[in-house]
Parts: sequence; structure tokens; C-alpha cells
Amino acid sequence: MDQPIRMKNNGQINIVLNAGQREAVIPQPKKEITKKDLSAEHEILKEIEDELGALVGMEEIKKMVKEVYAWIYINKKREAAGLKTGKQALHMMFKGNPGTGKTTVARLIGKLFHKMNVLSKGHLIEAERADLVGEYIGHTAQKTRDLIKKAIGGILFIDEAYSLGRGGEKDFGKEAIDTLVKHMEDKQHEFILILAGYSNEMDYFLSLNPGLHSRFPIVFNFPDYTVDELMDIGKRMLKEKEYTLSIDAERKLRDHLAFVKTTSNPASFSNGRYVRNVIEKSVRAQAMRLLMQATYDRHELMTLRSSDLVFPD
Repeated sequence: MDQPIRMKNNGQINIVLNAGQREAVIPQPKKEITKKDLSAEHEILKEIEDELGALVGMEEIKKMVKEVYAWIYINKKREAAGLKTGKQALHMMFKGNPGTGKTTVARLIGKLFHKMNVLSKGHLIEAERADLVGEYIGHTAQKTRDLIKKAIGGILFIDEAYSLGRGGEKDFGKEAIDTLVKHMEDKQHEFILILAGYSNEMDYFLSLNPGLHSRFPIVFNFPDYTVDELMDIGKRMLKEKEYTLSIDAERKLRDHLAFVKTTSNPASFSNGRYVRNVIEKSVRAQAMRLLMQATYDRHELMTLRSSDLVFPD
């Protein structure tokens, strides 16, 4: 006579024997986690990595973003397993010269944290000194609190943050710093504060308040772009606009960028922003040249010649 079979929720199969006999338990093998399963589970990371991959350079930044993702992901797994989890604050500092991609990366981090349920919204609120510092006693604290309120659920990104510490003891910038520090503690898991600016200036800024350094456990360093990377950025911008450089124009742009990088103060060179300005001005110059021509074909409409290139003074 066939024995009745009873399934249990734990995946085992129990065969119920005749009266007086014990149940025979046949354990079922656990389902193996395949690479496909892992790939689906980490779809969030893949999406962000694809967007970061579209950016030129930033290899160390891309690695650090993955490390932050891994820390948050494993922490959630530890919590699900009943293990202790770290409640490390995620406030960050971005050090680097203008045009090195700091704002772009901040937006991607907001998007990543929103998808991982670290932030409820993931939006980015950009601010600078004028947005925080008021004109009379008490005004600065209120302006700063209002900005933090707007950033709840997302990221408050303060560019040139070192300017808050430039005015001395009587400057209202100190009041903004004190207000930020208080809310970093009180609402540390409700929003993320990212302070950005030149490397040396940010180091000096941190030295003004010894308690600040420990409150920013994650520091991203954004290096200046090389000439090759700047050319890559320029070509990507042109491709997006459906333009291309002639051979002479490409050579002229490369030589100019090499000259500017070797003769300019690194802190004043705006990297990708500089390249964007050159392209936008050159596109307008090409339009003026074509306007004076009697005829032009598709190739002419797309091509920037060396005579079209316009460099900032």
C-alpha cells in the first residue's frame, strides 16, 4: 500500500508510515543561488554602475560607490539575520576642482540610496553660502533649517562649503556650521549632507572645527581630468549634439587644452565645464560661418573646423 506523503514548510518531505512506525524524513537539497539570481538582486547597483560608466575617468570614485553599496547591502542582510548592524552616518565630503563631476556623482548617489530605501526621496538640494547665511542674528539658523527641511529624504549638497568658515568668529557663517552640525546628529538618518569644494580649502575648513572631520566618514577625491579625458568629454558632448571635429580642429583643441593645463592655476581651471564652454561657443561660431555661405551639405552642418574653435580669454 502506498504511504501517504505530507509536505512541510521547511522544504522536507515526510512519509507517514503505518501505525506505530516513525515518520521517515527525506531532506530536500537547498536551492543554489545562481549568478542570474545575484544579477537580478543587484540590478540597482548595475544601473548605477552603467550610469557611472558613461562618465569619463573617475575610476576611484566608481570603486568607492560600489563599496558604499556593499556596506549598506550587507548591513541589511545582517539585520535580517538578527545580527548587529552599524548605524554609520553617510554624510560625505567631495574634494576637487570645479568641473570634475561632483554634482553629477551626488545626484547618482541620491538615486542609488533612494532605490536601496536609505533615502525616502533621493532628491538633491544644491546650496552655497548665500543660501545659508543671513543678514542678522538668528536669520542664518532659520535659513539653514529651511534648507535642511527641503532636503529631508534626500541630499543637501553645499558647494564651496569652506566659504562658511572664512569670515572669522563674528561672521554668520559659523552659525550656519553650528546649525548644520546639530541637524547632522539629530536627523542623521533622514538626510545626507555633502560638503564640496577645493581640496586644500576643505582641509582648512575642517581644521576650524575639530568635530567636523569625524562627522564625514566618506570622502571622495575628484582628480582633474587629463588632456585625453578632456578630449573624450568633448567628443561625447559633440556626438550628443550631432557634431564632429575636423582633423585640424581636433589637433588644435588638444594642443590648446595641453597648454591651458600646464600654464593655468589648477584650482582655476574648470575641467569639463571649460570644455563645454569651448564647444558651445564654437558651435555658435560655426553657425555664423555657415550663415555667410551660399550652400552647405549635411557634412558641413555637422563639422566644426579649426577656424570655428573659440577659446575663453
